Formats: sequence, C-alpha cells, structure tokens
Amino acid sequence: MESIVIGADHGGYLLKEKVKAYLVKKGYTVTDVGTTSEGSVDYPDFAARVVRAIQKKRAELGVLICGTGIGMAITANKFKGIRAAVVHDAYTAAMSRRHNNANVITFGGRVVGVGVAFSILDAWLGNHFEGGRHTRRLNKIEAIEEKANEFVII
Repeated sequence: MESIVIGADHGGYLLKEKVKAYLVKKGYTVTDVGTTSEGSVDYPDFAARVVRAIQKKRAELGVLICGTGIGMAITANKFKGIRAAVVHDAYTAAMSRRHNNANVITFGGRVVGVGVAFSILDAWLGNHFEGGRHTRRLNKIEAIEEKANEFVII
C-alpha cells in the first residue's frame, strides 16, 4: 500500500483533516505537512513540502488541497518528476492515474464535498498507470521538462 503525504492551505484545511482520517482508516500511511488551522497561509509553501517529500522518497503519492486545487497544481508541477493533476470527480482522478501517472492530485476544499473527495481518493488509489502509448507521452513531457529553456515559441 502506497505511502501518502498530504498538505493544504487554509482553504483546504477542514477537508484535509477529513481526507487524512479517511486514508488512515483505509490503512494508508499518511504524513501531514500542514497547515494546522484555518489561519491564512500561502499555498505554495505546502505544495513544496508535499512534492519535496515525494522527491526525497519519503512518500510515494501526494494529496494537495487548497480552495480550488488550481494553485496547488500549478506550484507542484514546477518541481521535477511531479505530475500533479487537478481533479473534480472520480473519473478525472482515475484517468489522471491511468493515463498521466499522476503522483499528486489536487482538489478544492471550496468546490469538492467530503463524499466526492472520498470517491476521488478511492478512484485515484484504485487505479494504476496503463503504460503503453501513455508512456511515450509522458516521456515527451519529461523531455520538455529537461529542455524547457531551449524551446523557442514561434
């Protein structure tokens, strides 16, 4: 069973606490990197904590929750080797894993209810990367990541 690191800003704090308890109840090892209240904080700080834990192999997967999930995903995807997907339902969660091999999911505490969050987690954790043609596409993304400064937009 995969180990999971979870983080949130103030907009995702309450949902993070429920998600964390749900994952622990299902038997996952969960590391919570904050935040610890609804007091205003900056989401990039918590996105960085989650993805650094993955990069350092302290966890295999990450869950990030902010108001919408968008800011967390933008931040997480700045880090090498991170494939963060904003998900809104079980289908997008499953596809992020099956086709994109997402190692981080993000969603919003202000747009996703508790029940939907649980179905997102079940779908994401219950699916695995399909490989095949999707591997070719991920390799292209990695090549872009490696040479991003060399690309010229015409």
